[in-house]
Amino acid sequence: MMRTSGTLLVAAALLASACSARDATTATAADATLAALPRTTPSALSPYYAQKLTWRPCPVAGFECATMTAPRDYARQGAGDVRLAVARKRATGHGKPLGSLLVNPGGPGGSAIGYLEEYAGARYPSEIRARYDMVAVDPRGVGRSEPVRCLDGPQMDAYARTDLTPDNPREVKQVVAADKTFAEGCGRHSAGLLRHVSTVEVARDMDILRAVLGDRKLNYVGASYGTFLGATYAGLFPNRVGRLVLDGAMDPSLTARRINVEQTAGFETAFHAFAKDCVRQPDCPLGGPGASPAKVGDHLKAFFAKLDTSPLRTGDASRRKLGEALATTGVIAAMYDQAAWPQLRHALTSAMKHHDGTPLLVLSDSYYERDPRGRYSNLMFANAAVNCVDLPPAFSGPEQVEKALPAFEKASPVFGRALAWASLGCAYWPVRATGEPHRIKAEGAAPIVVVGTTRDPATPYRWARALASQLSSARLLTYDGDGHTAYGRGSRCIDSAIDAYLLRGTPPAKGKRCS
Repeated sequence: MMRTSGTLLVAAALLASACSARDATTATAADATLAALPRTTPSALSPYYAQKLTWRPCPVAGFECATMTAPRDYARQGAGDVRLAVARKRATGHGKPLGSLLVNPGGPGGSAIGYLEEYAGARYPSEIRARYDMVAVDPRGVGRSEPVRCLDGPQMDAYARTDLTPDNPREVKQVVAADKTFAEGCGRHSAGLLRHVSTVEVARDMDILRAVLGDRKLNYVGASYGTFLGATYAGLFPNRVGRLVLDGAMDPSLTARRINVEQTAGFETAFHAFAKDCVRQPDCPLGGPGASPAKVGDHLKAFFAKLDTSPLRTGDASRRKLGEALATTGVIAAMYDQAAWPQLRHALTSAMKHHDGTPLLVLSDSYYERDPRGRYSNLMFANAAVNCVDLPPAFSGPEQVEKALPAFEKASPVFGRALAWASLGCAYWPVRATGEPHRIKAEGAAPIVVVGTTRDPATPYRWARALASQLSSARLLTYDGDGHTAYGRGSRCIDSAIDAYLLRGTPPAKGKRCS
């Protein structure tokens, strides 16, 4: 998952990253399938490309909102439409207009409109906001665009506290039952939509939006999962690529087991960075000066194990207690941004020394987008829906998870076991996946900037290197630092390189590194 300013999320690990082991032959076949998809606009789609948006004031002052239609099923255009929510903030008018800049914060499942309103539309550099219309569309199934629904608040509370470190067959059955309940809820409440929320379909929606906005080419900033979406667009429509920034890149050629194991290792890397910082602080509850990250991890694991049998009280209005699952989620939430490390130290101190789980529960709730009244956004529902349709499930059942546990625990002694069991959900999904792992070349595309952070927990740096090696016109920009994604996180070097590209079309120099 990704989290920076605003709602930024890529929930591949905690919920259910959805692909399974596939060999190079399968990946090659999938690449051929992607290459065979049309690069031009079929005549049957002309009405969608010719539609006119009716703009109206958004509830948030300074933004305009509209509704766009796209085919629910691109293979059967008589199967009805999907209605997509669009928002924009017009360029302020200083300097030569550069058209539209579409933004997507990732997820899958993060609301692009929420990100635009809460962050990009106000905090992107002023010159970019002056020369671009800042635009967002909530992807199909997400946020304001016919959202996927699965569970109500109390049901989601129960799901979120499912024990993901089962100690016996009874607890394994509880994990399976929770995943089945979640999948059945999605199938019951969103049956007509679940087959049609794939990344390929969303990328095709983006091309309709590009045309409707009057742009000859797509300018785009995508973070985390948004990089997969942007790369998919480039693969489908390379001649329509304008200025694309793919920040916190994903590797589309990976299978689920590799994605999940490598992301698990990414969280361990981030935890080591947190641990080294923590023991230098006077309020670290996990160890004193000189304690190794391994020792800090042992202390945290012991704390989690204690919560497994003795959950802590919290100040939650619905009397939820902090058990191992919610505490793990709270810690992982803080791994996305080093700015959250002081908050995590306070939360761990409160839980470990004062037996109050409230601050860790707050971190967990922020991860799940649960409000104080017990209502969840559709983030986790859309996340599962997209992951489970994009690629086949990581595991077919609990027996495969059991066999994979050593690899996950080697990747992360702290989080490995929980993240392995968290990868099971798509095994019970009510619709079959439509995608496969594949490489994306996007031959003929304009230069694309791929950004990778060396200690990124959710999208490991090697994924950025891999995507940059696949895209024929990519230029890799490296941030030597912590946290998930790099743009707008305090590195003047990163920001100036991306700003120059967006404003002047000048990609960073080959091999450019920033700190």
